[in-house]
Amino acid sequence: MVLIGRFNTLQVIKHTGFGLYLDGARHGDILLPKRYIPKDRPSEVGDWLDVFVYLDSEDRLIATTQTPKAQVGEFASLKVVARNNVGIFLDWGLPKDLLLPHSEEKRPLKIGDFCVVYLFLDKRTHRITATMRLDRHLGGTPPNYTIGQAVELLITGPSDLGFNAIINYEHWGLIHKNEAFKSLRSGMREQGYIKQIRADGKIDLSLQPLGEQAASSLHEQILDKLQAHDGVLFVSDKSAPHVITRTFGVSKATFKKALGGLYKQGLIVIHPDRIELSR
Repeated sequence: MVLIGRFNTLQVIKHTGFGLYLDGARHGDILLPKRYIPKDRPSEVGDWLDVFVYLDSEDRLIATTQTPKAQVGEFASLKVVARNNVGIFLDWGLPKDLLLPHSEEKRPLKIGDFCVVYLFLDKRTHRITATMRLDRHLGGTPPNYTIGQAVELLITGPSDLGFNAIINYEHWGLIHKNEAFKSLRSGMREQGYIKQIRADGKIDLSLQPLGEQAASSLHEQILDKLQAHDGVLFVSDKSAPHVITRTFGVSKATFKKALGGLYKQGLIVIHPDRIELSR
């Protein structure tokens, strides 16, 4: 069965001067244009190829070995490249731009804007379509996370409390302002951690590991960097937050707590402008 808008493994059934025809079963033969045939391995009749299947400008099924920025059933941050009375058109990495109908637009968009969308297959037209109405595609199953669990986040934008994010392509989560120790923007992909699952099902997120595991990991990271720099690092508890984040990927508060732990163990000496390994 061929899945439109996703990668499929299809068998070569015919060679032509302009490409290969692949077996699309009930969908019929699907053309893989010559320019997309892998040059590093000639394909013979009977071979199997991994291809992305979508509709061309004349609404015919076509295959490509190019990789789009998202498949049907996925979320992505895409750039607006055109708009007309039909809708908004997004760059998703393929020659034919992706349609975001006006009915699926949640805020006014102009050319050059980025928007987070979900890709679905329109049941009536069978066209791959984008929507900014994300709620209907999230939260279909109860959250089954553990506190401290590492998760993949897609930042969707700011809110009054912080930043909204999609967790593992399945649920909404919130990074509170006091957890956003570095600059965030819509479309960014970050590793995050489950901080709390509230009674109402809402999920609070952290950009840093939690608890003892976080402290131990950061301790090792600091000591490893000191060893690699002859026992001296020009960063300390007095350093600017952005310097600490750039160096260790954590907030200043978390870094200061880790330095305190290492100092109490007698492993480091803390100066106003640097830290050193104890001699």
